[in-house]
Amino acid sequence: MLEVLASSERNLSIDELAAALGVHRSIAYRLLRTLEHHALVARDSAGRVGLGSGLAALASGIARDLQTAALPHLDAVANELGMTCLLAVLLDRDEAVTLVSAAPRGNLAVVSYRPGHRHPITRGAPGKAILLQLPAGAWPDVSPELGAELEKARTRGYTTSHDEVVPSLRAVAVPLSLPGQPPAAIAVIHVSLPQAEEQIAARLQSAAAALTAAFGA
Repeated sequence: MLEVLASSERNLSIDELAAALGVHRSIAYRLLRTLEHHALVARDSAGRVGLGSGLAALASGIARDLQTAALPHLDAVANELGMTCLLAVLLDRDEAVTLVSAAPRGNLAVVSYRPGHRHPITRGAPGKAILLQLPAGAWPDVSPELGAELEKARTRGYTTSHDEVVPSLRAVAVPLSLPGQPPAAIAVIHVSLPQAEEQIAARLQSAAAALTAAFGA
């Protein structure tokens, strides 16, 4: 249920949750009541269900060292480029999940990209940057077009996307490999790119190198 809510762009009704889970409405309601009791979900004024504040306490302990090490570097990139900067990691072999993000301060056109956002590694610049780090035998189904794109990305050292995960958003990402951590990527997202892709990628690569050093790799 939490995964369904996390992947939804809006709050859901109990009937929608039951349908997504493939269970009877009464079962979905019992699950909901348990999660509500622990503040992991909450209902809005219309009775629709969304993620609750209790998740923040649970999430704070996930990869805490990596989040703590990454945030200053994400903040620096976000404020320098005026774009939201995020760290995504591999999840369940074929998805990327945003672990932590930073938005530029004092920028009116801020793109919100909350931690916990998930998408296939075959879509979006962060996912494709993670995909580059996996052996081809571990890849999910990849089209010939994506395969050619990945070969080009491997040569230049960064990935890009436009309209692949969230409509109208552009992204640039670079791979990040840290000892003891799943394959990851540092990315920036915005409705437009303030600099050339190569310049943005160079700044991200600098942040990745600094984070690698700070993480003791």
